[in-house]
Amino acid sequence: MASSTQTLLEGGSLVQLTTLPGGLRVITERVPGVRSVAVGVWVQVGSRDESGDALGSAHYLEHLLFKGTSRRSALDISASIEAVGGELNAFTTKEYTCYHARVLDEDIDLALDVICDVVTDALIRSEDVEAERGVILEEIAMNDDDPGDVVHEAFTSALFVDSPLSTPVLGTIDTIEAITRDAIDGFYRSTYRPECMVVSVAGNVDHQQVVDVVLRAFGSRLTEDIAPAAPRQRGQATRHGQGVHLVQRPTEQAHVVLGYPGIPRIDDRRYAMAVLSTAFGGGMSSRLFQEVREKRGLAYAVYAFAQGFADNGLFGMYVGCLPSKLPTALDVCRDQVQAVITQGLSEDEIARGRGQVKGSTVLGQEDVSSRMTRIARSQIHGDPLLSIDEVLQRVDAVTIEEIQQVAKEILDQEELLAVVGPFDDAAAFQVGGRAGLQHE
Repeated sequence: MASSTQTLLEGGSLVQLTTLPGGLRVITERVPGVRSVAVGVWVQVGSRDESGDALGSAHYLEHLLFKGTSRRSALDISASIEAVGGELNAFTTKEYTCYHARVLDEDIDLALDVICDVVTDALIRSEDVEAERGVILEEIAMNDDDPGDVVHEAFTSALFVDSPLSTPVLGTIDTIEAITRDAIDGFYRSTYRPECMVVSVAGNVDHQQVVDVVLRAFGSRLTEDIAPAAPRQRGQATRHGQGVHLVQRPTEQAHVVLGYPGIPRIDDRRYAMAVLSTAFGGGMSSRLFQEVREKRGLAYAVYAFAQGFADNGLFGMYVGCLPSKLPTALDVCRDQVQAVITQGLSEDEIARGRGQVKGSTVLGQEDVSSRMTRIARSQIHGDPLLSIDEVLQRVDAVTIEEIQQVAKEILDQEELLAVVGPFDDAAAFQVGGRAGLQHE
């Protein structure tokens, strides 16, 4: 398979994509007027791809790949980037993993070489697996000490029931204690393949220079005649959880997420969903903030959020308040949900929500790391890359009727409520005699 290059966007910035032998994609965005570059190697594998004895591998690899390669020690990896004032990190999600750096434009070759080396030639030594096992268990314990994290994880796990989306990205104490070096290494060898990767760079960058460095870094790994991996496809319909999921904790505050199944990330309704989520609970002028905090003083933190995956999605509302105020706060949230279902949002609310979505879209692109992320995700998700102006036009084109229709479709479903706090009985939060109460 010969290399092929195409221009995806021109104008304020230049976005080019080269597909190399082996199926590796290299995408860059040249941003005028900056002296930095953001570099990322994205792998189309996350926690939902784990199974059997490999549960917890995706995030475990995020730790292990920085422990050393045949060319560099762990110190060499970190010191080489920090010596030029750069930043090096990684993150794992349910559907992909990213290794990234930000450096001065003059150090782009170094950053690319280090990250490509880390991703393609990790040693995965037994001693490193054992050392990082304790670190990851500490990370799980740290998250478990944050009731805000716990309630979001409880909601996601209960909503997606028996789907791989229900498993925590970090894994669990049991899976991390049980996993072996061979299982992690097998997961690495089977999933970290060039056709499943996207090299993404944004900033003061020359596309051909990036391609040349990547070719040298990947070397003989790019000799096979393989097409890039297809975007993750929608699978079978997922069974969604309902009712109340209570996690007993002796906390000073109650933490709750009330929500419903949402829409996949590239659903045509995503622009309407973005405006709905923002208008309903995305800022200080939103419906939820005004009704729960400003008018009644029931909570310090209250907001709505939406998240999409390849084949699924969620929509939720978070409230953190005193345990004694939780019943009233929930009543207000449920009342507002019903009001939106029956009466819709006002034109002023939608106008503010639309403006917030547009503003955050533009402001988010002031950073080269955000641009690097945007162009990479377009490749991983199989979503056509739109210019920022085209995105804004899509937001402007959403009608009030489309927003109200999405609101009815999403909010008029059986709810799921996750609660973390000093409560004894999940039934106290039940509505309408619904079944499916859970307790832990």
